[in-house]
Amino acid sequence: MTDSEHIDALLQSWPYNPESMNIRIVTCEDKREVLQMRVDLGVLQLETTGRPDGQRPEGEETYYDYLMRQSIFEGNGFVLDDDECDEVDREFIQFYHRRVCWLRLQQYDRAVADADHTLGLMDFCRVHSPDEQWTVSHEQYRPFVLFQRTQAAALSALEESSPEEAVQEIEQGLTQLHALFVEHELEEQFEDDDLVTRLTELRDSLSGQYSGEKSLQQQLTEAIAAEEYERAARIRDELERRDSGQR
Repeated sequence: MTDSEHIDALLQSWPYNPESMNIRIVTCEDKREVLQMRVDLGVLQLETTGRPDGQRPEGEETYYDYLMRQSIFEGNGFVLDDDECDEVDREFIQFYHRRVCWLRLQQYDRAVADADHTLGLMDFCRVHSPDEQWTVSHEQYRPFVLFQRTQAAALSALEESSPEEAVQEIEQGLTQLHALFVEHELEEQFEDDDLVTRLTELRDSLSGQYSGEKSLQQQLTEAIAAEEYERAARIRDELERRDSGQR
């Protein structure tokens, strides 16, 4: 094996740490930026635009784009075959990995864009699925994708606009999630759902930013979003202490 056929130096210079982010953006020799995710058995490298693996299926930017073209050509009777289902699954996984990278790097607009791609592909698959079992195997992840999309949109609005805009994004996301629970006759479970609870907590922390304590409230929002619950608890204690001192 030649030096160019292994990545020993890369792995040794960037050891895997299960307690760290393990994600970075690097610049290649051709000046393009790529994402790298360190996993316990190596490194995943993803393109930052288009399809994460850099491929152009049948000349299209993504496999979803290719399927859209095929469905228009074949008409309403278009149904995904086994090979197409496998390719759809590959694209779902690739966009999931990149969405996670964008969230951890706090590049929220890009996380929203990748979530929208996944939701659009889910919609397409639901219409053109070969059977109900395959549909359910993908639809079970829709609440999680909606959650991440809502979280990213809210944090993007917080950075670029205002807490009010961020709260509106969360309200829209909660409305979509509620409709999904109703569709599947699970409305009674909505209020106790973990994803709904986390979005509600994020919304409540953002609502507190309408007051003068914006700095601490913003820290609380970020801590909740990052699931740093001990840090969030400390910030809540500090906010309560300040509130008590003002009375």
